[in-house]
Amino acid sequence: MNRAAFQEALLAILERKAHRSDAALARGAIPRERFHIHLEQEWEVFVRDFPVFLGRAYVQCPLAPVRRALAENLYEDETGGLSAGRPHPELFLELPRGLGFDLGRFERVTLLPGSRVYRETLDRWTLGEGWEPAAAVATLWVEGTRFERGELDPTAPRRPMPPLEEHPLRVHYNIPLEALSLPRAHRAVEGGHRQAAWTMMLDHVPEARHGRVLEALEDCLRGWTAYRDAVAEACGVA
Repeated sequence: MNRAAFQEALLAILERKAHRSDAALARGAIPRERFHIHLEQEWEVFVRDFPVFLGRAYVQCPLAPVRRALAENLYEDETGGLSAGRPHPELFLELPRGLGFDLGRFERVTLLPGSRVYRETLDRWTLGEGWEPAAAVATLWVEGTRFERGELDPTAPRRPMPPLEEHPLRVHYNIPLEALSLPRAHRAVEGGHRQAAWTMMLDHVPEARHGRVLEALEDCLRGWTAYRDAVAEACGVA
């Protein structure tokens, strides 16, 4: 598989990263008393441990340019040193705090069955499968969206980024603007992370490993769909 075919195959998977509950989240259709479920599952499945996923890719990688890109991403997520000055998992907890939820719940989250499937998928592909699937899962899949084509093609739609004043949590749940520090930090660094992720995949993954990377992302899509199905049901999204 040449570079162009590999890129298109990756984009074809990522463009399927859409779920029926996306619209419910965007229009504030999740009852406030259940919204904590969504945040708790995100925290336990991947937000808290995202720096760990990056670290797993880093320690498996023999290529200095890739390690540097992973190290920069890891440094930012673990410390916030390039944006907000605080770790991104810590910034995430400003969301439930701003909504008035009990933060103690985030210390004792029980994964829903579908959430557990997804977390096991993330662990499987970031541990012991080599740096290529690990980096693809962490930087392309977890951080990426169905708008990745726009990161590579200036004529394609890019990830929507309305003003924070129009963020669904602000519009529908009246969260204070200062609690949206994680979305603000993401806007400061995410463009560079997207470019770094695609450079890692397209410039450094050998052709012999293309199939394994694509297998990892297909598996993540299945796990992610099970996860989103479970959370939607628990949150009362029809």
